[in-house]
Amino acid sequence: MQKVLTAAQMREVDRLTTEKYGISSVILMENAAHAVVRVIAEKLGGSVRGKSVLVLCGKGNNGGDGAAIARILWQMGAKVDALVWGEAPAGEGDTAGNFAIVSRLEGYIGFHQIQSKDQLYATWQYYRSEKKFDVIVDAVFGTGLDRPLTDEYFSFLDIARDHKLDSHCPLIVAVDLPSGLNADGGEPSACPLEADVTATFTAPKIATVLPPAVHACGEVLVEAIGSPPELIDAARSDLFVAEKNDVLSWLWNSRFSDDSYKNKRGHALLIAGSESYSGAAVLCGNAAMRSGVGLVTIGTPRTSKDTIAARVLPEVMVRPLAETESGSISEGAIAEVEKLLKNVDAVAIGSGLSTDESTGRFVRQLVENRRMPMILDADALTLLSPFAEWPSKAGTQNGGGPSLIVTPHEGEFLRMLGTKDRNLIEDRVAAVRDFSQKFNVLLVLKGERVLIGEPGGKVVVNPTGNSGLGKAGNGDTLTGILAGFAAQAAAMGIGMFETVVAAVYAAGLAGDIAEKKFGKRVMTASDVRECLTETFEAVGHNFYK
Repeated sequence: MQKVLTAAQMREVDRLTTEKYGISSVILMENAAHAVVRVIAEKLGGSVRGKSVLVLCGKGNNGGDGAAIARILWQMGAKVDALVWGEAPAGEGDTAGNFAIVSRLEGYIGFHQIQSKDQLYATWQYYRSEKKFDVIVDAVFGTGLDRPLTDEYFSFLDIARDHKLDSHCPLIVAVDLPSGLNADGGEPSACPLEADVTATFTAPKIATVLPPAVHACGEVLVEAIGSPPELIDAARSDLFVAEKNDVLSWLWNSRFSDDSYKNKRGHALLIAGSESYSGAAVLCGNAAMRSGVGLVTIGTPRTSKDTIAARVLPEVMVRPLAETESGSISEGAIAEVEKLLKNVDAVAIGSGLSTDESTGRFVRQLVENRRMPMILDADALTLLSPFAEWPSKAGTQNGGGPSLIVTPHEGEFLRMLGTKDRNLIEDRVAAVRDFSQKFNVLLVLKGERVLIGEPGGKVVVNPTGNSGLGKAGNGDTLTGILAGFAAQAAAMGIGMFETVVAAVYAAGLAGDIAEKKFGKRVMTASDVRECLTETFEAVGHNFYK
């Protein structure tokens, strides 16, 4: 997980880097420029030689980065133009020094100081007729912007966007942050030139991880430029973003050994399905089986058993439970489930369960008396809402007992809160943190950029996944993956919070792979499950084998 910093925290890290460690600001600026050039070279296939690049510069530190980027690109064989709005800074200082160098290289770098809109339009007309840029670098404003863009700067960036829309579409690279965004995710947020890639420095910023600002960032790459990690560790922030290494670490901790066998790899019990929703149980069970867990059992109403058993993977066991007249699990199934729990490491409840009163009493008893990690999804959440009405021992996890993991979408979350007022979750991070702490649960709030909260106050943003996952069955697939991961973690002594972060990241990455293979319009929840193999491979190692 990477810690997410505010603009003020980032300024403090920069200050301490210079004052405490003697790493000057000019070195940081030079390192930042080299980092951006490396990103550009990688995106262009490994070299910038012969490529045509336009660097848009502001007059502050971000513009100084841009001037250094222009110089380094030229040194590496690129054909470079650089524009700055108004007169470039002169005199002392890192930014002025970098502009002075570019100015002296005017015979090699096309350097223009734009003094008016008429000059801007004339310059762009020349570019449109004479040049086709491979890359446009946005180094106008970085994390320090705290006001809306002026008309001049808006035009400066917007006219570059028009160039992007030509048939020859250049790569747009933002330096630290696309210009127009507030680093802390609030106003201003008008961004005329949305990036394909944002190379941000030292640590992620709120705008680079949370919507709506993140929409303008494209792919976000965090580049180290010289600040010691201890300065980031010391920054007071409880917001993090998940990363590939979280899954890699989890796969290593749950790796297969020579003496691995089914009982060592965990047993997941899924209480799922009903007469009308047998498919949800099938999707959940199949996803759990693909997660690497040793055993998966589905407990389902007696009349649904044969339907589910005929469609689920043959490795998944299906057990009948007592049911209501409507074909849902009844309160009378408690004794049957208690027998199953003797050899179970984690339980997931809710996929296709239905919301009968008898089923609600059954779910409450299971949750209140749980002895192992438990995941609540879908109908289970509805049956237990609002959470404020729970018996106290359920709301406090039996005084710190096994983890309770809840996975609502926003509508379910509002029901859990006992309200219809969406304003209460407008700040999703704060809402997730407050709920997790109040009810001592691990909360997975689904939606755009899934958030994961834990009772200690940490909130993790998951960067994987796409809107193609907003189709029927993907919630059940996520629940199955979570159940499989949780059962393995419980059997092997792995932390549950880290496990949930890894499971959500892996599920989202499987969705991203499915999108590339099938497209959002065509991809299904079953496609996502089958992409788990490629997901584990994409993480970088073969610990899943």
